Amino acid sequence: MVISEMKMKTELIFIPTPGISHLVSSLEFAKHLINTNINLSITILCIKFPNTPFSDSYIKSVLNTQPQIQVIDLPQVESPPKELLISPPCYIKTLMHTLKPHVKSTIQTILSSHANQVVGLVLDLFCLSMIDVGNEFGIPSYLFLTSNVGFLSFVFSLRNRRIEDVFDHSEPELLIPGFSNLVPSNVLPNSAYSKDGGYEAYCKLAQKINDTKGIIVNTFSELEKYAIDALSNEKTPPIYAVGPLIDLKVQSNPNIDQSQHDLILKWLDKQPHKSVVFLCFGSFGVKFEPSQIREIALGLKNSGVRFLWSNNAEKKVLPDRFFDWMEFEGKGMICGWAPQVEILAHKAIGGFVSHCGWNSILESLWFGVPILTWPIYAEQQLNAFKMVKELGLAVELRVDYRIGSKDFVIAEEIEKGLKHLMEKNNVVHKKVQVMKELARNSVVDGGSSFISVRKLIDNMIGNN
Repeated sequence: MVISEMKMKTELIFIPTPGISHLVSSLEFAKHLINTNINLSITILCIKFPNTPFSDSYIKSVLNTQPQIQVIDLPQVESPPKELLISPPCYIKTLMHTLKPHVKSTIQTILSSHANQVVGLVLDLFCLSMIDVGNEFGIPSYLFLTSNVGFLSFVFSLRNRRIEDVFDHSEPELLIPGFSNLVPSNVLPNSAYSKDGGYEAYCKLAQKINDTKGIIVNTFSELEKYAIDALSNEKTPPIYAVGPLIDLKVQSNPNIDQSQHDLILKWLDKQPHKSVVFLCFGSFGVKFEPSQIREIALGLKNSGVRFLWSNNAEKKVLPDRFFDWMEFEGKGMICGWAPQVEILAHKAIGGFVSHCGWNSILESLWFGVPILTWPIYAEQQLNAFKMVKELGLAVELRVDYRIGSKDFVIAEEIEKGLKHLMEKNNVVHKKVQVMKELARNSVVDGGSSFISVRKLIDNMIGNN
């Protein structure tokens, strides 16, 4: 009986991009799959990235109670040239090329040593070159997209452009299937504007997607129905909306000690219901120019809102006597790294000034906290545009801001945005509360994402 059960077991091999924003949803999805199907096991091939020590500790902390998930560290290879770091798609493309023989060797070992039948590779967008390795072993590949279907729409649109046709900020508005509105050219991902800066890499990734057996997206159909319907046709692999995938059991972070963590939550406990704006610009942190930091501080002070600001800037960068004012008024707190999920879940939080990373957007919707959009890099401008213009689920501060440009957001603009965000009769608040319920219903038994995961597993097992 045990032998027959072992023969029935199936296995997936995950290859995620090691950045923490990619790992969070990838690991949540892996846990979700094994909780859905007890005959499934998962092996995660872990890529080592320079200067990402938290990734290793995060993986271990998430998976230490998951015996059905195994982690194999791929060998540390020579890093691509540092100058490629300005273009993550190019950097990772080069890294994947170097890693390919090691991935092939590791999969060969898995196939020869594991009793389970490997039924698929689950690949991050930037790891799609590993489809070739899967094909060598007769293993189908699935794309796991940590962003949304709106971003997928943009990537698909590249199939109709030549590699020479890089985008320009001054181009007319674009018609992109999956968007009901024309898309301004200045909200595209950073890499769209330079051939060597990532545009060519994106174009090649777009061509690879059709070689997959399915596209798994960290979203839910009630949120992106228009985009999913627009892309669902016989020319496109099936789209499985399986989110929101959120790590609600907050993992420890070595960047924060317990006393700092407790101090933040105790301060929030003293604040009135839905009175505090949380400002946080992503897991990488953002190094604004000192002049921009001062404008944020003045905007906060003049708005009169209570605030919790995740900000690593030195005290001397802030306006004179800002800390004195903050302490006297008791309306604000500045911290370094912050436990974002716990904060967004807190009853005192009424608004979120966010860089519009997709994980942060899903967390804000899950807890019903409206966003004021301040995108920084990657595809965040497109996310902000989608949330504001397509879905009406966020308040616009900027949708086209990007770090490193000469753009500047002044205090008056920030003050106005904060006041609008915290207006009690703001229609965005009501829409976000409706979406909160739809998000939570999507993942329970019978919900849209629950059903989508079942269909995906049937597809994977049916391939074999």
